[in-house]
Amino acid sequence: MLIILTILAYFGLLLLFSKLTSKRADNATFFRANRRSPWYMVAFGMIGASISGVTFVSVPGMVNTIGMTYMQTCLGFIVGYFAVAFILLPIYYKLNLTTIYTYLDKRLGTAAYRTGAGFFILSKITGAAVRFYVVCMLLQRFVLDAQGIPFVITVVTMVALIWLYTRKGGINTLVFTDTFQTFCMFTALILIIWQVIGALGMSPIEAIRAVAADDRSRMFVFDDWVSKQNFWKQFVSGAFIVVVMTGLDQDMMQKNLTCKSLREAQKDMCTYGFAFVPANLLFLALGVLLSMLSVQRGVSLPEMGDELLPLFAANGSLGLSVVVFFTIGVVAASFSSADSALTALTTSVCVDLYRRPDDERLRKRTHLVMAALFALFILLFRAFNSTSMLDAIYILCSYTYGPLLGLFAYALFTRRHVSGTWVLPMCVIAPILCFVVEKLVQHISGYRFGYELLMLNGALTFMGLWLTGNKAASNNQIISNI
Repeated sequence: MLIILTILAYFGLLLLFSKLTSKRADNATFFRANRRSPWYMVAFGMIGASISGVTFVSVPGMVNTIGMTYMQTCLGFIVGYFAVAFILLPIYYKLNLTTIYTYLDKRLGTAAYRTGAGFFILSKITGAAVRFYVVCMLLQRFVLDAQGIPFVITVVTMVALIWLYTRKGGINTLVFTDTFQTFCMFTALILIIWQVIGALGMSPIEAIRAVAADDRSRMFVFDDWVSKQNFWKQFVSGAFIVVVMTGLDQDMMQKNLTCKSLREAQKDMCTYGFAFVPANLLFLALGVLLSMLSVQRGVSLPEMGDELLPLFAANGSLGLSVVVFFTIGVVAASFSSADSALTALTTSVCVDLYRRPDDERLRKRTHLVMAALFALFILLFRAFNSTSMLDAIYILCSYTYGPLLGLFAYALFTRRHVSGTWVLPMCVIAPILCFVVEKLVQHISGYRFGYELLMLNGALTFMGLWLTGNKAASNNQIISNI
């Protein structure tokens, strides 16, 4: 009962934020927060929005398979965030965009515009629903089943509450709720770490030394070029991941476009880009400490890394307070990503597909429909209950970002038009070819692609657009890269 009361109190605070930030809200408020958001609040809130509930429980478990080599990717993130800040943001602000895919319309035409928006909507609604489904399953299994709450009630209630606190203020509300949720997430993380250190009988200094001396704390791999954990593969891939999954993703960019000026948006982007290094270091350090605790208590490590944190945090073995912290942390991390996804989907449908950015009635209907679809997708995943299906959807989402990379790269770095007839076919063919190449290379050499698959996918899309494109555009048809 304490867990349920905690969750309800948490949602009560979110609804209070919603009420305070949605007075006299209109579409400009919902889509762009009237371009008045303080950059430091956006930066802090974006950390939580970028760390989903799945990440909250998955990253600690990584240490038992790949050590702390994920930090190599996080270092690459910094380069990616600087690229977004100083290459993409100037374009988005110069054109005064509500959705970033409008740039494709201005530069390449309607076919590229609708294709880019369509790939975003497809990947976001499926990917966000899968991530939220996994979080709902975790909460259901480790927390809510003991309370006798059915899964369908969990899903419908949580999605309804997200819809309720975002329906008026939209992105304006999220700037404030994400700040609050990021604070809750990190507070929960630090308190859990503190409790684990206490359970190990260590002081904080002793814990830091123990983590640093542990074999699982290895961060860098320079000596194995074949390994997926090779430094340069992880570092370069980390930069591209940010460029594509932040800079070319309306969900991740929408809050950044609410800052008062380009300069403030750039400060926001660079600040939270650096913040990912210590944030993920805390998650990985927690994983090492939990692994030490499992040895101390004679508990077998779970086969799935995702179950390492719930194994100790959700069963009460570290005390009821840790169960409460764990619940708050997972809910905060998952809701700060799910609510922004729902808002971004609503924005893209209204602005990109219907092209009616001022129609408040359409926005309200679309927001409700998107919430219903979100809940429906989650319940369908539960009905099929197939791990292979979920894996397939994750793979699908990773492939759909490649065409976005190819489209934007073509628009930014060439002076050519595209053939409206061939844009969609090329953006579909490229991921299929990418899949075939991946399987052939794996069969012939045994090499398995990692994050670099995204770059291959984008390159194939770019080549397809080039081969089917038209002659160079005239100077007045080119959008300046600034």
